[in-house]
Amino acid sequence: MPTQPIKTPCVGLCSTVYGDLVCRGCKRFHHEVVNWNLYGDEAKRAVLQRLEVLLVQVMQGKVAVFDPARLRLQLERRAIRFAPQQSPYCWAYLLIVRGARVISQLEAYGLLLLPEFRNWALPELRDAIDREFFLLSEAHYERYIAPRFLREGLQGDA
Repeated sequence: MPTQPIKTPCVGLCSTVYGDLVCRGCKRFHHEVVNWNLYGDEAKRAVLQRLEVLLVQVMQGKVAVFDPARLRLQLERRAIRFAPQQSPYCWAYLLIVRGARVISQLEAYGLLLLPEFRNWALPELRDAIDREFFLLSEAHYERYIAPRFLREGLQGDA
């Protein structure tokens, strides 16, 4: 087991301080942002796994990773930090976020846009991916987390 602490997924754009229940930056829930340093490794891994599953879902609808080794090499060459244990679709997201304004040939990075997105500019695609990732996180919160808080609140009032 690695002894390094699990890093926060924070990207420095926290919107929970303004009252959002889901952070528009990292897509964690408000209580996860607030309590992150209190969580054990298992709880942190669960949050990271949920975020990865949602992000991969979004990315697979827009991009094909046809050469993960090339993508990894390009990330390393450009000093873009990524988690090697994550899906190459998460790596593709990081590449698009960091390089949307300068990348002209995604194929050189081992990626292809799916046909319905081939005419999109990368900054536009990046923003669409971010919006969809946020909406999925928000939907997950509303479906699975908010009802529990409501039930717990009602039981506490009784």
